[in-house]
Formats: sequence, structure tokens, C-alpha cells
Amino acid sequence: MLRSVILAASRSTRVERLVATAPFSRDVVRRFVAGAGTDDALRVTRALVGDGLAVTLDHLGEDTVTPEQANATRDEYLTLLRSLAAAGLTPAAEVSVKLSALGQAFDEHLASDNARAICAAAAEAGTTVTLDMEDHTTTDSTLDVLTDLRKDFPSTGAVLQAYLRRTESDCRELASAGSRVRLCKGAYKEPESVAYQSPREVDKSYIRCMNILMSGEGYPMLATHDPRLIAIGEDRARWFDRGADGFEFQMLYGIRPEEQARLVGEGYTVRTYVPYGDDWYGYLMRRLAERPANLAFFARAVASRK
Repeated sequence: MLRSVILAASRSTRVERLVATAPFSRDVVRRFVAGAGTDDALRVTRALVGDGLAVTLDHLGEDTVTPEQANATRDEYLTLLRSLAAAGLTPAAEVSVKLSALGQAFDEHLASDNARAICAAAAEAGTTVTLDMEDHTTTDSTLDVLTDLRKDFPSTGAVLQAYLRRTESDCRELASAGSRVRLCKGAYKEPESVAYQSPREVDKSYIRCMNILMSGEGYPMLATHDPRLIAIGEDRARWFDRGADGFEFQMLYGIRPEEQARLVGEGYTVRTYVPYGDDWYGYLMRRLAERPANLAFFARAVASRK
């Protein structure tokens, strides 16, 4: 129930205005978002890499409606990748890209061309790209673009969402040699016809999908903050004889940093997903919906400003 309320709020311009103008918002956003610009992204990346973490960077802004906006997002990623390479932060830092931010909603060819330019820049910088997954209406389009990009950039990563009923099949298709696949639960409001609705069913699907990926020949990237799923991931790695270089855990910037440090200390690869940019509202609300316990931090920030 609470998750549905938060997701509804994520689409409300009125609530967005209220949150964006609230005096306490800066403290809340700072916990989950690196900052507005490239320099902020580099600062946070440098600190995380110094702590032994890998990083994937996401420039926020998925509601692109014009070619000019899409191309501006592409150019921001090109600048970011050049800056990461110049700072010596690759290959520990890669980038995550939403095709919707590159024009997918109105011109799939433009989005594909922009993604290809980013992949080429990533290869030149000594790193790679992961294509983020969004709501279920874009899944086939995103996987089609992924297939095309992998012809020239085989390390391009995919994202699959365990709450979608189709994902087990997609895992089987993508669990091939050299295939990087991030498995997450999913953070969009989806109809029951395409997505599991209860947390229990989503967790069960996540475990089934994890088993498919861990038993395959690809490179699984387990994106979860759930202690039980992390423990199962550790167990599956032992069961399928995967060393530290055979898979990784992924977690969001600002969530469970102590657990991220623990896993690094245990010898695992842990990649922190670091968003930056001005368009933080939708991202923040989906993070709260994924883990409503984060609302406690939000509430403390409100109280501290009274």
C-alpha cells in the first residue's frame, strides 16, 4: 500500500514542487544523489573507488521529449567518460544509461545512435556501459537495442527486473558467455498481468532468476540490498564455484554503505550505483518505494528543520 502511494506521488507535479522547494530536501537528496554536475560525480566516484568499490554512474533525466534534450544527455555522458578516464577512474567506474533519456519514447533509432556513441566513448575510456531497464512497455525495445550494440560492444550490460513475469525467460536468453546482466527487483508500478505484485512472489522470482544467471556462462550482477538475497547470492556463488571475478553485488549510493564495505572486506566485487544531475525527483521517489524504510531518514530530515 505504502509503495503504491509513493509511486503515485512520483508522477505528481504538485508533490514534486512541494518536495523540491522544501528546505530539508537538500539533506535528503544529498544522501542518495552525488550532486548536479560532472565534478560532483567525479568527487563521489573518487571517494568510493578509494574505498575499494566499483561504480556505475547514471546521469538523471529520463523524461526526454525532444532530439535536443536527447543529444544533450548523450553529450553529458561523453564529457563524463572523458573526465573519468582523465582522472584515472576507469575501468573501476562505468556508466548506466536509460534509453528513454536518449530519445527512446519518440525515436528509437536516435536513442540507439546516441547509445552507440556512448558505448564508443566508454570503450575509448577503457570502460563499458550498462543499459538500464525501465517500465515493461520498453523492455523489448531496450533488449533489441542491446542486441544490436553488443555486435560491436559485447561488454554492454543488460538489466533484468525480477518482478516481471517474463524475466526468467530473458535470463535464460542472456546467461551466455561474456554477457553482463544486472538483476534487480524492479521499481515501477506495473499491472498484475505482467508483474508479480507481492514482495514474496518478487523475492521468489529473484531467486529463480539468480539461479539461472549464476549457473550460466555470463557475468551476473546481483543488485539488491535485501540481506536474505545477499546471503543466498553468496551461497549460490559457492555452489556454482564462482570466484570473486565471476560475479558482483550492486547497491545504490547512500543505502547500506556498511554492508557494501563488509562485502568488499570479504573479497567480493561491489559496484555502487551513483546518480547525479538535477532531475532527481523521480529517482528519489522510486528509491523510497523500493525500500519504504528510507522514509525514516526523510522524516528525520523534516524534524531536524522544525
